[in-house]
Amino acid sequence: MAESERGDLTSVKDGSDADFDIVCTPCGEDNIREEAVKYCPECQEYLCITCTRHHGRQKITRSHKLLDRNAAKQASVVSMTTKCHYHPDRDIEMYCGTHDMVYCTKCIATEHRACSGVSGIEEMKTTSVQQQEVERLQNDTRNIQERLADTDKKTKKNIDCIEEQRDGILTKVEEVEKSLIEHIRKLKREAMDTVNKDYTSVKEELKSNITLIANMKKEIENASSQFQTFTSMDVGQQFVQMKLIQQTVNDAVKLVEDSEAKGSKALCFTENTDLKTSIMTATSFGHANTVTENECETAQRVYKVKSKQEINIKMQNDMYTCYISDVCQLQDGTIILADCDNTKIKRLDINYNIKDHCDLGGCPRGICCTGQNEIAVKMDNNKVQFVSVGSSLSKLKDISIEGGGYFGMAYCAGELWISTGLTGVNVYSTSGTLLKTISKDINGRKIFKSYTQHMAVSGETVIVTDYSDGAVCLGRDNTVQKELRDGRLVNTEGVCVSSDGTVFLAGYSSQNIVMFDKNGQCLGELVAKDAGLTNPVALKYDDKRNCLIVTCASSGKLVVFNISA
Repeated sequence: MAESERGDLTSVKDGSDADFDIVCTPCGEDNIREEAVKYCPECQEYLCITCTRHHGRQKITRSHKLLDRNAAKQASVVSMTTKCHYHPDRDIEMYCGTHDMVYCTKCIATEHRACSGVSGIEEMKTTSVQQQEVERLQNDTRNIQERLADTDKKTKKNIDCIEEQRDGILTKVEEVEKSLIEHIRKLKREAMDTVNKDYTSVKEELKSNITLIANMKKEIENASSQFQTFTSMDVGQQFVQMKLIQQTVNDAVKLVEDSEAKGSKALCFTENTDLKTSIMTATSFGHANTVTENECETAQRVYKVKSKQEINIKMQNDMYTCYISDVCQLQDGTIILADCDNTKIKRLDINYNIKDHCDLGGCPRGICCTGQNEIAVKMDNNKVQFVSVGSSLSKLKDISIEGGGYFGMAYCAGELWISTGLTGVNVYSTSGTLLKTISKDINGRKIFKSYTQHMAVSGETVIVTDYSDGAVCLGRDNTVQKELRDGRLVNTEGVCVSSDGTVFLAGYSSQNIVMFDKNGQCLGELVAKDAGLTNPVALKYDDKRNCLIVTCASSGKLVVFNISA
């Protein structure tokens, strides 16, 4: 090393205990204090005499323009030290008055050509910054720091929340799979039980026939043996034997003819194509989507009546004024009415005009769809009549139930839920087996306030109105999920659910319709008492036409409300 350089380094160390206004930045990194004489804006470092010399020798820093220490201290910090956010290799040198922001020359040339009030930083006639402005900016900075911290906390909490929601949805999917498999297995067991029952019955009948045939064969053999001693008999004995043999032959002929007329027995199985079609054509277990918190808050639609129309549903051969006790809708959108007083069901076309009907010979008190081409009708004679709703309406089998005189029936997951008045709800298989009775909760308290009435199904929840101020939402496990109650409802009867989960309840005596959201919160009245709705009985949300169908006691008119959010 040269003599002069060694001397310079020694002088730096000798001055390490001195107290200077501005010290050398590189020397300070080695805990050595040396007076700075220059400043490099590009490196943003103060330099002593020795470091200034080395700064000018290094190839990478040789072209740096150094400033005098005092000039650097007085110069604008922004112009010396701040790089452009958009072009990090360029300094901020310009101010745009239109956007009230500083930029590099490249930003100005590309994005701010048309802006006014563009000037260089050094041209700005800046004055000292007001303390109030500094304090305001400090407050804004602190506030946004707090908000960022809060947002960060919420975002992390949101991650935990959606993880729980994901796990819940996956559990729900597993439950759906399990319930479907359990239901199919239950249907399989019922089908196998029926087959075995029919098999046993037919087999016993055929065995009985075999016994009759065996006995008859013996009688014919005995009669045939009588001919061997026939010549030894006198005339009177021959006459008697002839008549007895003839009787035996006649009985045998009748037995054979009856057997031939009945033909051979056969066990047949007719597949429920509706079940297979609904499963095989399903495209998903359900719909999963992501919504923001704000969307969740506004997702619930509050419906209003756009218009009202009344449609005549009385037929020429109706003997009495119509009393439409219930309404159901098929998968294709077809509406079926249960006319209690005229003992028939009526099918409507797309314009709600009567297309055809089926006489039931009794009063229908409830109706629900049980398949693509099948409905079940609850009769006042304690029967459920199944009806085919294909090209024509025709009666199928029926099963015995209790509570036929009360309104209300629903079909949920292959089971028939039947209102039974004060005793609550009975659940039957479609073959007529009573599966369970729902009237009290797990603590033995009564679930319903009054007579159970109409029902509606929402997913795996069955909503049951009672003749009071609302309805009870039941799970398939018999548990009460929630109650829908409102003092404006008096003697609640009708109930239906819209496609977004809104529940509509009709008060028979209060003559109104009240809405509830899917969480059980009352949304107010859709139809108030002064709207002229007289004793509403049944409700049905027509999801094909986005309207609400209402039937009223002893009325030949169907009321249709066109509704919208």
